Amino acid sequence: MAAEVRGRYLIEGPGDAPTLVLAHGAGAPMDHPWMERIAGLLAGEGVRTVRFEFPYMAERRISGKRPGPNPSRVLEATWREVIDDLGAEGLVVGGKSMGGRIASMVAEEAGVAAVVCLGYPFHPPGKAERLRTAHLEAIKTPVLILQGERDTFGRREEVAAYGLPEAVRVHWLADGDHGLKPRKASGRTEAENLAEAAREAARFVFEMTGG
Repeated sequence: MAAEVRGRYLIEGPGDAPTLVLAHGAGAPMDHPWMERIAGLLAGEGVRTVRFEFPYMAERRISGKRPGPNPSRVLEATWREVIDDLGAEGLVVGGKSMGGRIASMVAEEAGVAAVVCLGYPFHPPGKAERLRTAHLEAIKTPVLILQGERDTFGRREEVAAYGLPEAVRVHWLADGDHGLKPRKASGRTEAENLAEAAREAARFVFEMTGG
């Protein structure tokens, strides 16, 4: 089933189901095939997904140019606007990489139910000292991070040493990269990892919303 276009949003899944709002990553739009696949899988698990774009990505559609991501303050403000529009109560927010990270940065003040991050960018690749975890260390809003075991933005052995709080759960996808894709030699497929990620995300959403 194709997603419904409603204003700035792409909406998929049962209308009366718990809602997970998904923001895109730094380089791909809300209708990128990866985002389409994960939204479809979540809808199949009974979760209503709502996708939106940050201003710089929406600008790309108009200008044809490829500006980089907006400053953090603009990304955070966009998330706040979306949460205010949809209503924070019972809402789960998150997204791919940067989109999920920014969601986790506004979650506490916004009063949402929980956060789901698909491939969290713990640090830039090759720069393990530049951690993006300060806000997570004190977060009380429940967070689920679905991370590939060999993600260059935060591998399993690295994340284990971060001492993340109890509110932050990390579910590892076998041999997955930043897009959760495993190597062929692993015996695992991308489809299996994405399906597992969707199941775990849906379970978490229902747990956090009582849906």
